[in-house]
Amino acid sequence: MSHHGVGHSAPSGARGVIECAAAAAWARPATTAPQPKDGPSRRHQRSALAFLAAGALAIPLLAGCGSDDEGSKPLAGQDIVPVARDAVAEGGTLKMAVDAVPETLNTFQADADAGTTRVAQAVLPSMFTIDATGKPVRNPDYLESAKVIETEPRQVVLYKLNQQAVWSDGREIGAADFAAQWRALSGKDSAYWTARNAGYDRIAQIERGANDLEVRVTFDRPYADWRSLFSPLYPKDVMGTPDTFNDGARRKLTVTAGPFRVDKVDTAKKDVILTRNPRWWGRPAKLDEIDLHAVDRAKRASALAAGTVDVADIDAADADRITIAGREKGTGLPLQGAGKTSAKKLRSWALTLGMDEEKLPKGPKKLRRSIAKWLEQQHELRDFAVRKSLEPAYTQLALNGSEGPLADERVRRAVARALDRQALAKLVLTPLGLPAVPVGSHVALSGQAAYTDGSGAIGGLDTHEAQALLADAGWVAGGPVRNPGKAAGAQDEKKGDKKKDDSEQGDESDGGHDGQYIVGEDDKGTDDKGTDDRDTRDHQKDHAHGAPGAYAPKGTAAPRGAGAPAGPLAKDGKALSLRFVLPSGPGSEALQTVAGQISQMLDRVGISTEIQKVSDDSYFKDHIAAGQYDLALYSWPSSAFPATDARPIYAKPVVAADGSLNVEQNYTRIGTDQVDQLFDQALGTLDEDEADGLLRKADSRIWASAGSLPLYQRPQLVGARKDLVNVGAFGFQTPVYQDMGFLKKGAKVSPSPSKG
Repeated sequence: MSHHGVGHSAPSGARGVIECAAAAAWARPATTAPQPKDGPSRRHQRSALAFLAAGALAIPLLAGCGSDDEGSKPLAGQDIVPVARDAVAEGGTLKMAVDAVPETLNTFQADADAGTTRVAQAVLPSMFTIDATGKPVRNPDYLESAKVIETEPRQVVLYKLNQQAVWSDGREIGAADFAAQWRALSGKDSAYWTARNAGYDRIAQIERGANDLEVRVTFDRPYADWRSLFSPLYPKDVMGTPDTFNDGARRKLTVTAGPFRVDKVDTAKKDVILTRNPRWWGRPAKLDEIDLHAVDRAKRASALAAGTVDVADIDAADADRITIAGREKGTGLPLQGAGKTSAKKLRSWALTLGMDEEKLPKGPKKLRRSIAKWLEQQHELRDFAVRKSLEPAYTQLALNGSEGPLADERVRRAVARALDRQALAKLVLTPLGLPAVPVGSHVALSGQAAYTDGSGAIGGLDTHEAQALLADAGWVAGGPVRNPGKAAGAQDEKKGDKKKDDSEQGDESDGGHDGQYIVGEDDKGTDDKGTDDRDTRDHQKDHAHGAPGAYAPKGTAAPRGAGAPAGPLAKDGKALSLRFVLPSGPGSEALQTVAGQISQMLDRVGISTEIQKVSDDSYFKDHIAAGQYDLALYSWPSSAFPATDARPIYAKPVVAADGSLNVEQNYTRIGTDQVDQLFDQALGTLDEDEADGLLRKADSRIWASAGSLPLYQRPQLVGARKDLVNVGAFGFQTPVYQDMGFLKKGAKVSPSPSKG
C-alpha cells in the first residue's frame, strides 16, 4: 500500500472513505473501520482497519472482456487554481480542516488516518508521488533515478538519491534508513506493531551501492509494484527498534525531511502545527505555517464562515450554500424592525434559504436568531468558492455471497442486470456538474493505465435477463410463503438479534419502525425519472465483446409478463427479500437516496429489499466486516498499484487453522482461485503492459462473479478561500505542499485554470 493520493484500502461509507491507515491524498475520510475478527493477514493487509468461495464460473478465461479504454483520460480535471510560484505570496498560515487530530504520525500503524497521511506528505520523503493521471512518478526532491538494474537471478532496484537530501538533524538520507524501514515492515519481527507489509515482505537485502547516495534493494521474488515502497520513508530513528516504531512517532516526529516539519500536536486545541523546515533543500515553501484543525463534518460550513479554517472537504449541502452565497446580492428578508412575523412564515423563509428543516428551532424568536446567524454566515461564505473534481475512489454495491439468496451466483447476476448504473451515476454526479459515467473497472479508474470497461462480463441493464436468472434459480412469482414474517435474506435468528440491538440503540429511519422499512411492500409508484421500467436488452450490443457464458444461458425463457413489474418472488416457502444496510449519520443522505433507487430497480424484477439504517459507528464494524448484511454501499479508493492493493479486496476467503474464515478485505466473501492467480501473476511480472493485461482479466472475472458492482466515481468537493491557490480538489495527484499559498496582490489567474 502507498500513502499517495491513491492506493489506500479504505472502504467508505456514510460521509466518505472509511479510513484505514491512510486516505486518498485529498479524499474525504469518515469513520475508521475496524477489522473483522477473522480479518486480513498482515502479509496482504495494505492498511490497518481503523475502512465464501463462489462456484467456479462456467466460462473460459476472460481475455479482457471490455472496451479498449487504454487511452482513457481522467473524467474530471483538477480544480486547485494552479498558478506559477511567482504569483504566490510569501508567508501566511493555511488553516486546513481534518476529521480528527491523528492518533499517530506513523502511517504504518493500525490507527493511522487521513490526518496522518497529510502530515507525512508534508514532512517526510516519498520516493514516488502520484500524478494527475494516477501514475507513480519519481520525486526529484529525493531521487535522481530509480530503476530495475537486474532481473536474474533476482530483481535488483538501484536508487540514486538527491545529494542534497538530508534529515532535519543534518544527517544524509541513505541506505540505513531504507534498511531500517524494511526490517520493521518485513513481517518477520512481531514486536513491530505494523498494520501492513505488502512488498516489504518480498525484499531479501538492502545495501549501500557504489557510494552513500546509492541504495541497492534486492528482492527474493519479482515485485511489479516496487515503486510503492519507501513512500513515505521514515528515519532510522523511528524504524530502528520496536519501541521507537511503536511509540516514538505517535504524537511527535522529531526528525523529518520535507518542506515542512511538525512543530506541535495540540490535542486540546485540536491542531497539528506544521512550520517551514529550515533544512529543506527544494523549492521553499510559500507558506510559513499549515495548521491542520479538526472540524466535525457537520460544522464545516460554519467553520469556514467563522474563519476557523480556510479550506475543507465539504458535502453537497455545504457546496450549495457556498455557491448560493456567491450569487446572492442580499436576502430582502424583513428580519429586523418592530413588526411581528409568524413562525410559519419564518420557517418558510428558512426553508427557502436552504436551512435544514430538522434543525430549525421552534418559536419565532429562536427562528429569527437562527435565520440571522445563517445569513451572517452566508455573507462570510461569499469569500469562498467550491472546487470540485472526482475522488480517486468509487462507490460500489456490495453483495454478501456467504449465505442466503446471494450465495447463488444467478441471483447476484440478476441484481446486476436489474441495475441502471448510468441512472445512479447521474443521480449523484449530474446535480454537482460532474461527469456522470459509471465506473467500469474494479482495479483502476478512467485515466489509469490498467483501466478498461470490463462490465461486459456481466452485462448491462436488462430486466428480462434478470427475471430469467431468478426463475432459473427457482424464484417464482405467486409461490407459497409459509411465514410472511420471514424472508430469505440474511435474516436468521442471530441477525434478527442484531437488528434488535441496533434498534435499541436508537437507529431510526423515516419509514417504518426501528430504523427499517420494506421497499416493494407498499403501493407507491416508481416512476422516478431515469429509472423507468424498460427492457434495455439492446444494451448488450454495447458489450458484444463480453465473455461467452457471462449472461443468462441462451434459450432460458423469460418469465411470463417479464416486461411488467414481477411482483413478490418466493422459493421453498420463503419470500425473496434482501437486507440493505445503510449508515444513518450526517452526510449519508446521498447513499440513502442511491439505495432507494436501487431498491426500486430491484423491486421491478421481483426482489424486495428491507432497508435498515444503522449508526455510523456500527455500520462497518458490526455489519460490513461482520458479514451481517445482504446489500451495502461503500467505497474503495483506487490505487496506482492495483496488483498489490486490489488483491486483498477480491481474494478468495480461506479457512484458517482455527476454523475461522480469513476474508482479508473481501467483505463480499466472494472470490475465486483464478482471480487470485491473475493478481499474483500481475504482481510478479516486471512487464507493465503484461501486468495491465492480467489485471484486466482479473477484473472481468470479478465482474462475472457479481459480488461487487462499481457504480460511480465519488465526487470531491472542497470549500476554499477564493484567494487560495494551488490547493483544492486534487483528484489523483499528490498535493504539493510547498506550492500552496495565497495569491499575490495584483496577480491574475485564468477564469478556469484547472478545468479540462
